[in-house]
Amino acid sequence: MWTLVALIIGSTVGAGIFSLPQNIASVTAPGAMLMSWGIAGVGMLSVAFVFHILARRKPHLNSGVYAYARAGLGDFIGFASGWGYWLGSIIAQVGYATLFFTTLGHYVPIFSEQHRLATALAVSALTWVIFAILARGVQQAALLNTVTTVAKLLPILSFIVLTAFLGFSWDRFTVNFWGEASGASVFEQIQGTMLFTVWVFIGIEGASVYSRQSRSRRDIGRATVIGFLSVLALLVSVSALSFGVLTQAELAALPDNSMASVLEVVVGPWGAGLVSAGLCLSVLGAYVSWQMLCAEPLMLMAADGLLPCRVGATNGSGAPWMAQLVSTAVIQMFVVVFFLNETTYVSMVQLATVLYLLPYLFSALYLVLLAARGRGLTHPRAGIAFNDAGPAMSARENQRHLLVGGIALVYSLWLFYAADPTYVLFGALALLPGLIPYVVTRLRRREPLFSPFEWAVVAVVVLASAVAAWGLGTGALSL
Repeated sequence: MWTLVALIIGSTVGAGIFSLPQNIASVTAPGAMLMSWGIAGVGMLSVAFVFHILARRKPHLNSGVYAYARAGLGDFIGFASGWGYWLGSIIAQVGYATLFFTTLGHYVPIFSEQHRLATALAVSALTWVIFAILARGVQQAALLNTVTTVAKLLPILSFIVLTAFLGFSWDRFTVNFWGEASGASVFEQIQGTMLFTVWVFIGIEGASVYSRQSRSRRDIGRATVIGFLSVLALLVSVSALSFGVLTQAELAALPDNSMASVLEVVVGPWGAGLVSAGLCLSVLGAYVSWQMLCAEPLMLMAADGLLPCRVGATNGSGAPWMAQLVSTAVIQMFVVVFFLNETTYVSMVQLATVLYLLPYLFSALYLVLLAARGRGLTHPRAGIAFNDAGPAMSARENQRHLLVGGIALVYSLWLFYAADPTYVLFGALALLPGLIPYVVTRLRRREPLFSPFEWAVVAVVVLASAVAAWGLGTGALSL
């Protein structure tokens, strides 16, 4: 059980926590922040259990998180979820690397905010070097996983202990507790934090993958709760303690690596150095790991006939070189786009999170359909028995599954509502190019392009993309 707990914590705690003080303070005061974490805690725990429950109910669906969306709502919705999850990972890669080099820029001036071109070139070089390594079949070693896990947890725990005992002021924490000075209502503040709270929980769905290695189903549930609550405790501690060191306005003005800046106020420059070193090692390890994992959604969709089979090609070393090449090229494209638009790390986070939400939303809907009706809305083609009976479920257990799925579904819908409409439109625009390989693949396989329900979804995507393109062209919208 404790091995599962460690895996859940390791896969969830990433670079996002290091920028959390500034991200949260930019939109909310302490009171609304605590309420936001309460909502996020219930919502994201329900999402984690959705994947855990679906892994149990549908053990034959082993094509990643997008498989549940495909099973419940058809091929195109499954493809859109997989494509969104892949693009979210791509954009997250650019964000990770940007955060790495801007943090490094505090000590190496060539990578400072004033030299964005140098940062863009460095991100590009790092991306292609990692591609060259991964294309040779070199896997991330267990030692690197251990080092990066310790590297990110040690400065986080040090931050919590030092800030709690040396820098926290209750009077400062309670000043402007509900954000009256900002003029924003508590509801507006909570709404503004939602995507940030999801961003730092990305990876919690990995618990469903790890759970298959468990010897006891009871251990799976316990590990999910313990691991999740441990991560939540870290996130709430970092957020709350920061408000006791600096005011909301001061926190909002900090750079991306805001945890380092807060600890520097408490103990001096060595504190910032400790956090920055941990951040750099953590982000570098995560960058290698996630670039390797970026290829997985493309490989799985190619194997399932949703993309051309050549995308899943492997070389003599067994490495998925084509999927890696496509992912690396798209990372490079986004580096150029974000550089030309002077896109900030926060904007990258918001856009990536919107794309990640697609498999969360559709997987929750699939569980609701299973628990309520025993099947999805459509039956996928190609003769795959997605909607089999699965393991026997008692009526009481099925009701619990319906409750969990309902909470996760409402929470996912709320996240789309809470998101900045700009990022929802840009998310649709990012989905649009995926229609080309999808349609080509369907035509080659001589399969119907879309069902009536899917045609409606395609129409919405195209319309939203047109609005996003018009906004970019006229300057009304920007990244």
